[in-house]
Amino acid sequence: MSSRKRPPTISDVARHASVSIATVSRVLNSSPLVTADTAERVQAAIRQLSFVPHATARGLASRRTRTLGLVLPEIGREYFSPLLRGIESEARQAGYHLLIETTETPDTTQPYLRGLGEYNTDGLIMFAGSIEDQELSRLYMNGFPVVLLNQRPPEGLDIPVIAIENKSSAQKIVEHLIGTHHCRRIVFLRGQSGHEDSMWREKGYRAALKSHDIPFDSSLVASGGFDHEKAREAIKQMLMDKIVFDAIFTGDDDAATGVFAALHEAGKHVPQDVAVVGFDDAPFSRYLTPSLTTVRAPTEQVGRTAVRQLLKIIQTEQAEPLILLPTELVIRSSCGCPS
Repeated sequence: MSSRKRPPTISDVARHASVSIATVSRVLNSSPLVTADTAERVQAAIRQLSFVPHATARGLASRRTRTLGLVLPEIGREYFSPLLRGIESEARQAGYHLLIETTETPDTTQPYLRGLGEYNTDGLIMFAGSIEDQELSRLYMNGFPVVLLNQRPPEGLDIPVIAIENKSSAQKIVEHLIGTHHCRRIVFLRGQSGHEDSMWREKGYRAALKSHDIPFDSSLVASGGFDHEKAREAIKQMLMDKIVFDAIFTGDDDAATGVFAALHEAGKHVPQDVAVVGFDDAPFSRYLTPSLTTVRAPTEQVGRTAVRQLLKIIQTEQAEPLILLPTELVIRSSCGCPS
């Protein structure tokens, strides 16, 4: 298990950069009296030591910001609305403000520079895929409160995780297709690469096949990216490749809309020709035609729980290492059941 170390000081930075403490202070205050070469050497030392300026550190220690940070890969998907609602509501009730940042950058040639951290928040909630392990380790080693959503921490870091029960619910919804609707050729659309929700949902998909003695067929698995357009293209390609299937587990509800579009363009009907099921129970799912059979994930509750756990850490209490919130199967008509 990793042990925490004392935060670096301005003296450490000065020693590392071979300058005086006064010079470091001038760099921190953007003084024109420091040469460009010296300023760059000091900034390099600050980065290498992960130094937080002393005035900011005093504010952090006293928890005076009364602000929590939320870092997400993006916020465009329907999934994020209830998550944000839960986080914002719980933070406000506790007397905290909320700052939100996304890590998706349109210009992939430019490095992402995170704007939330020790200097402007009392703690961070990090969504899966929004932070690199190295930065997460730095925050942990400096004793900064962090809670992860849908992502396990690197080995040796005791960072609390809030997630949902993906595997068993994915297995149930696929077994519903097999047992109730006699489907045998079931497509599974993965989410983003490395996404733990997607990994556990695929484990559930495979477990359902195995429990019914259906061989796993890799040609029936493709990337839908938890995204409308990617899922649409994946199903179009399968149809072009003449892959035979009688059902699709779309991975999530956003992808389901793309699947519906691809099937409609190919002249196929849901559920008469192909049964379709999703995951999350996004608000629009019941209004699709036909309405979408899916798994109801307690997304708003995930957000509320994350805030509660983060506040426990901030208040120096012991937070739970892992909380898995239960899900619920929602049967509608896209699988072939009566509406």
